[in-house]
Amino acid sequence: MQVFRSLPPTDQRQPCALTIGNFDGVHRGHQALLEHVRQAATELGIKSCVLTFEPHPREFFAASNPALAAPNRIATLRDKLQALAQVGIDQTCVVHFSERFAALDPESFIRQILIEGLQVRWLLIGDDFRFGARRQGDFAALERASQAYGFELHSMPTIAQDGQRVSSSAVRQALAAGDLTQAERLLGRPYSISGHVVHGRKLGRELGFPTLNLRLTHGRPALAGIFVVSVHGLADVPLAAVASLGTRPAVETNGAPLLETHVLDWRGDAYGKLIRVEFMRKLRDEAHYDTLDALVEQIRIDADQARAHFAAATARP
Repeated sequence: MQVFRSLPPTDQRQPCALTIGNFDGVHRGHQALLEHVRQAATELGIKSCVLTFEPHPREFFAASNPALAAPNRIATLRDKLQALAQVGIDQTCVVHFSERFAALDPESFIRQILIEGLQVRWLLIGDDFRFGARRQGDFAALERASQAYGFELHSMPTIAQDGQRVSSSAVRQALAAGDLTQAERLLGRPYSISGHVVHGRKLGRELGFPTLNLRLTHGRPALAGIFVVSVHGLADVPLAAVASLGTRPAVETNGAPLLETHVLDWRGDAYGKLIRVEFMRKLRDEAHYDTLDALVEQIRIDADQARAHFAAATARP
């Protein structure tokens, strides 16, 4: 998949079948919409394209207005792009959501972004899509534009599963509750986070539980706590592990979100490697400990629970 960190350069612009959105999580509802885009692009002989934003618009507005709550982020940009590529999208444009972009009126958004920047020929949007300054743009505005500029316009209702609306909000709720089974149902795959292993404070090594550290570029992950996980990317098979995702109240105050993963019974140099951590079961919430001895004892308990989880899984027929 081709990725543009803005609109495509002028010499690379070509007609496309397009959809627009944040696509946080690329859940089953997103996947159904994206499949329609891909099929339309194939039938018309043009590129399939996604227009998405970084940061999330609600994150942008919340930064200057604490009264607005930014959503907890399901996926990193890396994981979102990977998911879009896996469903067969040809190109994704990641537009920096800025004050200037937010100020575009609906007509300017249509002309500058959709027509000039993306050369849209076929457009599919969700039934709740709004755009332009103060979210003034709606389906009726796009209908008028489709007649004026000659592109096809379609809308798609929300997908439901077992009577529940499949949405990023529903995925966030499942993750916040530690319900990884429900999150997997909504996503269509186990929940995971990928990234390059970075150096940390080496405290885990000092305590006898060395960790692989992944820093999160966004400040509000949708999941937090201590988990049984498997690690992909270090060996030919996934490795059993236990992980902590959050702000580490046990060792610091107001820390930045960090994913720390201790791979059970494994030693090696993973710095700089790209790994994927797949979440399998939540063990507990993060907690503060008065002493390092108390912390070490709890980590040992967590590791033993993770070993028991994998042993039980292996013993199943």
